Amino acid sequence: MTATQVYLQIAVWSQVVSSIVFIGALVFMWFKWMLPVFMAAQARSNRAIAEAERHRDEVKAALETLHSEIETARQDAGLIVGRAKDRAQHERQALHDEAVEAGERALANAGRELERARTAARRQLREELFERALSLARGDAARRAGTALDTRLIARVADSLGRELRG
Repeated sequence: MTATQVYLQIAVWSQVVSSIVFIGALVFMWFKWMLPVFMAAQARSNRAIAEAERHRDEVKAALETLHSEIETARQDAGLIVGRAKDRAQHERQALHDEAVEAGERALANAGRELERARTAARRQLREELFERALSLARGDAARRAGTALDTRLIARVADSLGRELRG
């Protein structure tokens, strides 16, 4: 081996060793400074993704809860409407029954009032007829009565008394 070849060999091995040292330095820098930065970034990214997934799951759960509450509210509203209709029907029927009852009472009261008015009118008519008949009878009696009637009546009473004494 000549000196040139030895120098050539040293230059080649020098290049190989420096390349290995450079690659080693790169690997050392990678593991010492770069890999922790990338791992921290990946961990932050994983935490952000996990947080987003947790938030998404919470929102989905809240949405399902809201949907069930909406359905429950719809059912409650339906029940309330049904009860309100039943109550309104009941109130309407009660008002109708009350109005019919009040009308019947008013009709009965009017009938009794009419009967009282008729009775009062009959009584007044009877009294007027009686007064008129009495007035007519007095006028007729005054016309019929006189001294001739008095004489006849006295004679009859005397005859009846005489018969009574004789017999």
